[in-house]
Amino acid sequence: MRDLVEIGMGRTARRSYDLHQVEIVPSRRTRSSKEVSTAWQLDAYRFEIPLVTHPTDAVVSPASAVRIGQLGGLAVLNAEGLWARHADTEGALERVLAAATEDDPVAAVRTLQELHAAPIQPDLLAEALRTVRDAGVTVAARVSPQRARELAPALLAGGVEILFVQGTIISAEHVSPGEPLNLKEFITGIDVPVVAGGVGDYRTAMHLMRTGAAGVIVGYGQSSATTTDSVLGIGVPMATAIVDAAAARRDYLDETGGRYVHVIADGGMDGSGDMAKAIACGADAVMLGEQLADAADSPGGGLYWTSAAAHPSLPRSEVTGFAPSERDLEAVLFGPSTSPYGNVDLFGALRRAMAKTGYSDLKEFQRVGLTVRG
Repeated sequence: MRDLVEIGMGRTARRSYDLHQVEIVPSRRTRSSKEVSTAWQLDAYRFEIPLVTHPTDAVVSPASAVRIGQLGGLAVLNAEGLWARHADTEGALERVLAAATEDDPVAAVRTLQELHAAPIQPDLLAEALRTVRDAGVTVAARVSPQRARELAPALLAGGVEILFVQGTIISAEHVSPGEPLNLKEFITGIDVPVVAGGVGDYRTAMHLMRTGAAGVIVGYGQSSATTTDSVLGIGVPMATAIVDAAAARRDYLDETGGRYVHVIADGGMDGSGDMAKAIACGADAVMLGEQLADAADSPGGGLYWTSAAAHPSLPRSEVTGFAPSERDLEAVLFGPSTSPYGNVDLFGALRRAMAKTGYSDLKEFQRVGLTVRG
């Protein structure tokens, strides 16, 4: 039974929970972390860690996408980002860095809006994708629902192997007087797996699964940079949202007689403990951005923002700054760490959480017990 509370006369709301409000319960057994597997597989593509990057230019460049792929994760290039619009992307990023040091708090967002006003150039996009493809790692790119039909042919020709159709909030049924994207028809006409999102509830997750999506993204990248809740009043309590999407996955599995759709948790995670809780709630992988931003080899130079920062009329992300560190992406993901705060050795911590509760792989760990803070 759903936990409903009365918020006023005649109006109730469902009580929902963020990841920091739930805790993982130890089981009766433990095991060595060396015996734990964090591998997962999306369609025909296997990854050694359940990492998908948030598709932001602050974290994902062609070079960092290659490095993340070599480390066992999946990097998602923003096909509508700076790498597709500017030949001198390094110069464009330097403009953002310079604007972020100004006294004007919105100068960096204004700069991103100006840079994204430049048209997408197919040859630049193809070059960025070629860099990743030639390195031998899985090629993934993100498009918005509004531009999916337009950009998909160039992305497929460029070698994209997994396509992400991602917006802040996405649905399978967009009501519009124009010609909105029919996601089911779109996915049927494409020869590569499509991951779609973000969603925050059971019904929408189920609708996206029924379109043929190989994966569903839960959340909108909630982080210290996002302002969606302030601007739109829309929030996604991530623990509840992940559990609901996992329930949709289970019901869809029964409905189809065995078709499994992956759930990817995007946002609401401060560090490795929240990552472990996201998997425990039912996620198959976590989508990280902010956690990777201060790595020395992340392209943002210690800054972080999401693609919503560049919206031409209603940005929903600010540009936040981190003190750039000397540690690289490999150290952030696998350590070693001198930090006791869960922001380094992220996947070593996940392995340890799984081992401490006695589970050997991610599927088993999704069955771990959970409690709610009083």
